[in-house]
Amino acid sequence: MPVGPPSGASVGAHPGSLHGVPYGVPHGVPYGVPHGVPYGVPPGGAGDGRRRWPGAVAAGLLVIALSAGAGGTAGHLAGADEPRSETVATSTAQMVTAAARALPGVVSVQVRDGSRGASGSGFVFDDRGHIVTNNHVVAAGGSVSIVGNDGRRYDAEIVGTDATSDIAVLRVTSAARYEPLDLADLSRTRVGEPVLALGSPLGLSGTVTAGIVSALDREVRLGGSTRQTAVQTDASINPGNSGGPLVNSRGEVVGVNTAIATLEGSGSIGIGFAIPIDRARQVAATLISRG
Repeated sequence: MPVGPPSGASVGAHPGSLHGVPYGVPHGVPYGVPHGVPYGVPPGGAGDGRRRWPGAVAAGLLVIALSAGAGGTAGHLAGADEPRSETVATSTAQMVTAAARALPGVVSVQVRDGSRGASGSGFVFDDRGHIVTNNHVVAAGGSVSIVGNDGRRYDAEIVGTDATSDIAVLRVTSAARYEPLDLADLSRTRVGEPVLALGSPLGLSGTVTAGIVSALDREVRLGGSTRQTAVQTDASINPGNSGGPLVNSRGEVVGVNTAIATLEGSGSIGIGFAIPIDRARQVAATLISRG
């Protein structure tokens, strides 16, 4: 199954790649728009007989609808359905609160190198101005800036990158002050719990999409890296989402959005992948200590 970053790459590929560089976009194209880079696919192992899906340059688009009871049985079931509706409303309120809590700490990441450019997303990691994003967002090099949810732009520098985990750390070089996001304890994350993907898909900053944790410890190959585990989600992840956070109902980061799986010509199939926050936290801390 091909997997790739939110920016248009093959399984394990990243969305929004620039001239073969995962995630990122060509100059003059809306932030986070892919430039014909195929999404990567999860590894299957040679000779295992499983069909491999060809890569495509589409990001996951999945609309999740909660099904209500059939109208014909409303008379008998209306009372029984009321608690269910109340539960849904409570869950929605929790996710609205989670989005409001997390959005102030989410940024757009923009990279410029002469006439070329790339962009993605990121989030505030600590109170010292460090921003976590994907390595493939900044891999092309050039000047880096971030734009906060308040619309303000600040110059940033690359503290360190790790291609294997696809994690990079930036540091804002001015007096920008954004609240860091809380990081989840991944051991408490459960399959089926609701999550939100936050970022700047197609340059639309402050975008929030909803889904669930579809699987934990899903083994994939991100781009050309070695196989590693990822959090699988059906929350819509698109070009420009790369590096943005996947948060739970408490607004805590459970993963770093990095790749999607697609079938060529099929559009979205609702399969996205995020780097587990436990791994991202460890890699980011190491990069900061070395920087």
